[in-house]
Amino acid sequence: MLVTAAEARPFRSLDQLRVELPSGVFSLIGPNGAGKTNFLEALYFSLTGRSFRTSDRRDLIPFGGQVARADATVTGENGVEHRFLAAVSRAEGRRHLLDGSPVEPSAASRHRPPIAVFSPDRLALIKGPPAERRAHLDRYVAARWPARLGLRQRFGQALAQRNALVASLAAGRGGELGAWDAAFAEVAAALGAARDEAIAELASPFATAAADLGLEGDATVEYAPRAALDPEQILLGLEERREADLRLGRTSWGPHLDEVKVALEGRALRRFGSQGQQRTALLALLFAEREALATAGRPTPMLLLDDVMSELDPGRRRALVGRLEGPGQALITAADEDSLPAPARSSAVRLGEPADRRTPA
Repeated sequence: MLVTAAEARPFRSLDQLRVELPSGVFSLIGPNGAGKTNFLEALYFSLTGRSFRTSDRRDLIPFGGQVARADATVTGENGVEHRFLAAVSRAEGRRHLLDGSPVEPSAASRHRPPIAVFSPDRLALIKGPPAERRAHLDRYVAARWPARLGLRQRFGQALAQRNALVASLAAGRGGELGAWDAAFAEVAAALGAARDEAIAELASPFATAAADLGLEGDATVEYAPRAALDPEQILLGLEERREADLRLGRTSWGPHLDEVKVALEGRALRRFGSQGQQRTALLALLFAEREALATAGRPTPMLLLDDVMSELDPGRRRALVGRLEGPGQALITAADEDSLPAPARSSAVRLGEPADRRTPA
C-alpha cells in the first residue's frame, strides 16, 4: 500500500498544501517556519485521526480559524484507491472518514500502511514514562499480528471494570471480584505474551540498527513485565494483592504497569542517555520494527522522519538513507538540502515555491 497524495486545507500554519507522494524515499525541503513538520502532522492526522504532537486536536486549528482538515489518498496493491479525511472543528469536534464514511481506527488500519514517526516530540518514547513505550509496543503488536488488533482495548476494558469494582468494594458497597479477576487474568496474560513475543523479534534488529547508526556500545530493548505471563499465576497474584488493592482503590498489579527497557551498556537511556543517544535509539527502534514487519510479510511502515539529519554526521546520514532502500515509503524533512545524501534529494518537494500543488522532482 502506498500513500499517493496528501493535502492540508487548512492545518496549523498551512492554508492549503497538496503534495503528490511517490514510492521510496522522498524529501520535503524548506526553511524553518515553512510548515514541514505541520505537513507531516497533517499526513499522519489524515490517516490515523490523531496527532503525533498533541492530545488536544483543537491545537491543529489555525489561529483565528474554526476548522482543521487533512486528506490522503492510499492506493492498494490491487490498484484500488481509498480516500482518508480527518477534521476537527470548534463547533462539531472530530471526524475521521474513509471513503466518505466514519471509520474506527481498527478498520482504518486495514486500508493504509502502518506509520512510524521520528520527530523531536517523539523522544518521549525513549525518555518519557513507561506508558508511552507500552502504547507504542501495543501498536506494533497490532501491526505485526492483525488478529491481536483489539487486545489492548480488551485489556483496558477489563482493567476499567475491575478497578470500578475494587473502588466500589473499598467504599463499602457490594460485589464479587472472583469472576472479574479470572477475566482480567486471561486477557492480561494474552497481552503480556504478545508484548514478550514482539520484543523477542525486535531485540536483534534493534541492536544492529543502533550500531549502524553510530550508537556505540551494547544497545538493548527488553520487555520487563510486572506480572507473570500465565493466567493462573496472574490470578494468584491478584488474590495475594487483593487487600492492598482494596486499600488503594485500584488494581496494583498487571501489564498496565509493565516497562519496555531501552538501554545502552545496561544503563537505561531514559535516565542516563544523552539526547543524541536517545535520538539514535528512537531511530533504531523504528528501523527494527520496519525490518521485523517486512520479514514477517506484513505491510512495510511508512516512515515520517522530521529533522532527522540535524545531529548526524555525513557517514551516519548515508547509513540512515541506505536503510530506507527497498519497499515502502519514507518522507524526510530538512531545512538544508545539503544535509541530505544524494538518494534523498533525487525526489524532493521544496516548500516556499508559489504553487499549491507540488509533485516531487
